[in-house]
Amino acid sequence: GGAATTATRRAPPAAPMKLQVTHRTRYAYGAPVRDSFNEVRLQPADTTRQRRLAFRLSVQPTTRLSSRLDFYLNTVHTFEVPSPHAELVVEAHSEVETSDTPALDATATPRPLAALGDCARFADCYDFLQPSTFVDTGGDLTALVREIVGAQTDAWQAALAIMHFINKEFRYQPAVTTAHTHMREALRLRCGVCQDFAHVMIGLCRTIGLPARYVSGYLYNGPADQLKGAQASHAWVEVFLPGHGWLGLDPTNDQIVAGRHIHIATGRDYADVSPVKGTYRGTTQRQLHVDVLVALLDP
Repeated sequence: GGAATTATRRAPPAAPMKLQVTHRTRYAYGAPVRDSFNEVRLQPADTTRQRRLAFRLSVQPTTRLSSRLDFYLNTVHTFEVPSPHAELVVEAHSEVETSDTPALDATATPRPLAALGDCARFADCYDFLQPSTFVDTGGDLTALVREIVGAQTDAWQAALAIMHFINKEFRYQPAVTTAHTHMREALRLRCGVCQDFAHVMIGLCRTIGLPARYVSGYLYNGPADQLKGAQASHAWVEVFLPGHGWLGLDPTNDQIVAGRHIHIATGRDYADVSPVKGTYRGTTQRQLHVDVLVALLDP
């Protein structure tokens, strides 16, 4: 299925939506493991577009949770399970209220690309102009992004052109890439999932000096819509425009981010925001099961 609404066909803003998310991660090990240390980034952020109403995190085997803010101000919960265990279950329940008004519409022309040089001097932007774990910039990407953007001189329109290109030229196909696939491999394959689409878009934006960061979260797929990436964790991109701040674009669905998108964490790329990561001692044989359910709460 394609996008229900695109960046060029905007529906009028709707009332705020109350959305509920259940995210369950289960590791089943081939033999009991021990000394498990974990970081979890599953708590929805409070942003100008989103208000966190409730959040509950539970872990089995039962253990003590602590929380902190990371370098990019995402909430990180940490825990350890030192004793032997054959499975680990991490379950997060969230409720948020989101605004359905995008920060800019498709016709806004806010900033010339030529004026973006100043962004490198902003502390908020510096990291989001550099190469990162899964993202490259420059080199042969320069010719590609020039071809995509063409004669466009406006930064917002250039970002939209990159988003449209990825949505049109890449095939959404699960199980071809992994959580550790580099953007260059996704670019070569011209397929992947939302994480790959976001990484490619970030690399192309950074190549033309447009600060771009990775956003992890979820997507509510409504009763009858055909959005991609809604049955799991979702990922999209935010670009920085002076005077407007960070603005969300979803290349997987060719959409300006609005009320259906639930924002969890931001970083340079997936390496900074993976929902659950950790280490343990014991067997390498393990199975991972992830279930995500996003539902609309009654107004």
